[in-house]
Amino acid sequence: MPPGFTRIGLIGKVEDARVADSMAALARQLLERGCSVSTEAAGGAELLPEVVRRCRPGTLAEAVDLIVAVGGDGTMLYAAQLAIGRDIPLLGVNRGRLGFLTDVSPDHMRDSLDALLNGRCTADRRRLLAARLTRADHAATGCRALNDIVVRRDEGGRMIELETWIDGRFVNTHGGDGLVIASSTGSTAYALSCGGPIVHPSLDTLVIAPISPHTLSDRPLVVGADSRVEVRLVSRSATHAQVTGDGLPLGALDDGVALAVTLSAESVTLLHPPGYDYYRLLRSKLHWGRSARNAADP
Repeated sequence: MPPGFTRIGLIGKVEDARVADSMAALARQLLERGCSVSTEAAGGAELLPEVVRRCRPGTLAEAVDLIVAVGGDGTMLYAAQLAIGRDIPLLGVNRGRLGFLTDVSPDHMRDSLDALLNGRCTADRRRLLAARLTRADHAATGCRALNDIVVRRDEGGRMIELETWIDGRFVNTHGGDGLVIASSTGSTAYALSCGGPIVHPSLDTLVIAPISPHTLSDRPLVVGADSRVEVRLVSRSATHAQVTGDGLPLGALDDGVALAVTLSAESVTLLHPPGYDYYRLLRSKLHWGRSARNAADP
């Protein structure tokens, strides 16, 4: 066994029977290989072997050198938060819906895990986003995100007005439901549903995509890796906004508060099994080329 991966963490929502079954099968496989296995799972964890170590929420990364996330992309994003700053790679088994990040199918998870433990895998480093909310008194809060930073209006029927600045230069005033600022990895997430482009994850870019813009000419914008994007609430805006990073709350964007988003120097590493093909993944998830006369992608 390669010396790098002997302590494996399994993460997933075991309340879902499909996730629990997959986690139990993987745990037995890893234990047979002589690995130690840890999990944060609580309810439903009785399906896992008793020797699997139970960790407190948020502490799994302290006990492992590889995390296997079983579920959808939300599970993978949670695993990424655990891995930030620890250089712990991630493998994703898809038990969700689309699963752009969890690219291993349940039918191939055992073979893929064996291949990984035997050293046959592809390491894929993904740059993180760094976000910082700064108030008028200079107090600040920050976060890092793999997919996106989202600014959305508070609940209510009125649109919000936001100003965007790039590298200190005014860009636009956006009226609508908010903005998504995505990494290349996150270009296939929320930003895609806002009409944003698909950006290959090897490219270090920022995608700025308006959410339900009031003006049809307000289109997504792609900027370079060294760009600094700032977002401010227009003072006359009749509502307020909340900021999230990968779905986790960062804070409120009120009058006098500035949000700055850049690409971080940090990254997380995704592991892919042999034969991984990003374009095949896109064809599969987005059903490209499918029609009544067209066979499924081989």
